[in-house]
Amino acid sequence: MTDDLTRCSWPGNDPLYIAYHDTEWGVPDYDSQRLFEKLILDGFQAGLSWITILRKREGFRAAFDQFDPEKIARYDNDKIAELMANSGIIRNRLKINNTVRSAQLYLDIEKNKPGGFSEFIWQFTDGKVIQNNWASLSETPTESAESRAMSKALMKRGFRFCGPTICYAFMQAVGMVNDHSIDCFRHQQLQ
Repeated sequence: MTDDLTRCSWPGNDPLYIAYHDTEWGVPDYDSQRLFEKLILDGFQAGLSWITILRKREGFRAAFDQFDPEKIARYDNDKIAELMANSGIIRNRLKINNTVRSAQLYLDIEKNKPGGFSEFIWQFTDGKVIQNNWASLSETPTESAESRAMSKALMKRGFRFCGPTICYAFMQAVGMVNDHSIDCFRHQQLQ
């Protein structure tokens, strides 16, 4: 990038990462299906870097029917075999099976919880963005009391690949916490 904007340090010079940082990361999202997609992608990230997932995100969207939970919940063994052969995604059987199960759990929450999945997720911050003021990436925690509570509640319902660290990364990404560094141009914009 050749602009004069000060950013968080983590996107480095990668144009895809910079675009994600500048337009998506930390922006509050209350859409249930987008929250579902992001939680699933964060689960696929476990053991990998986010840029790996980001580079494959369009492949994931195509392979998983644009993260339509109604469709994913009905995936059968043939579809799972197809996904395992798809080089456009992370081919991990446990994570793929978890996605199918998570879609079923998502649909149950959407149907039976007032406010659906979005309200279920946002309850851990009382529906509000937590405004942090970190000077640098090294100050930013990898989990919080809220991410631990979210992880516990998700796992109790049967979700997997959603430990406290994954939940915190998810919370950062969907704008439940503003963890842009205080010198980053996005920090002020998202307050």
